[in-house]
Amino acid sequence: MADLIRRTMGPAISVDMRLRDGIGIVLCDTNELESALLNLSINARDAMPEGGRLAIDTDVVDLSAADIPDGDVEPGRYVAVSVADSGMGMPPEVLARVFDPFFTTKPQGEGTGLGLSQVWSFVRQSGGLVRIESTPGQGTTVRLLLPLHDKMPAVKKPKARPPSHAAMRATVLLVDDEDGARQPAADRLRELGYVVLEARDGPGAMQILASEQPDVLVTDVGLPNGMNGRQIAEAVRGRLPGLPVLYITGYAVTPLPLGAEVIGKPFELDVLAQRVQAMLRADRQGAMRI
Repeated sequence: MADLIRRTMGPAISVDMRLRDGIGIVLCDTNELESALLNLSINARDAMPEGGRLAIDTDVVDLSAADIPDGDVEPGRYVAVSVADSGMGMPPEVLARVFDPFFTTKPQGEGTGLGLSQVWSFVRQSGGLVRIESTPGQGTTVRLLLPLHDKMPAVKKPKARPPSHAAMRATVLLVDDEDGARQPAADRLRELGYVVLEARDGPGAMQILASEQPDVLVTDVGLPNGMNGRQIAEAVRGRLPGLPVLYITGYAVTPLPLGAEVIGKPFELDVLAQRVQAMLRADRQGAMRI
């Protein structure tokens, strides 16, 4: 993610990566970890409007029982991923609330207050801890502590199975401006029996919707020509309420609806197919219950 983070920071902020040799292994959702790091980096950027320095470190630390007074996790070895900035810092009363949902110090319309609470939830669900230190005028350091594992367990990835006859009649509207991502995804879904309608941007998707009614929308978040993925989804759902939507995101900073279905780039084609199958199945089961 180094290039992405440097582009996100801009020329006024230097980025220093101090990473270990990669021996440490953690078990967590890769996309959520990337999202957490990008979220923390964007927060750091916003705390340095005049420029500054961002440092991202990885290390292995030993936590004793004394280091975990609340007993939330077990003592042991942890991988520490630290994101530190030289920005304005936070006073104690703000620091005490940073993980509260919807709490934000940003102007209205510039932050949801969900970023740090989502980072906290991701780390806790991964069996770890989040520690934060901040001093007004001296910057902030957020440290993600994730349990260290000696080796990666063997995980057999299931192949996407051909959908049922009902699912085979499903139509997928796939929106992505990158031909290298959209075309292989469309080909794989067609192999499984879906009807796939392709668009490169929002206007193209709207043109398709004038004559077609898809069963699911799969859209990249960052798109050219005036509409991002969220705006496309809102427009589509205005015509087809309740339509399942799967967002594709690599590094987009467009805020998505709470609870949105998301798959990160790069993704495996069978993983995409499984997500589409699951969303269609859930949608049909919901319709049957109604």
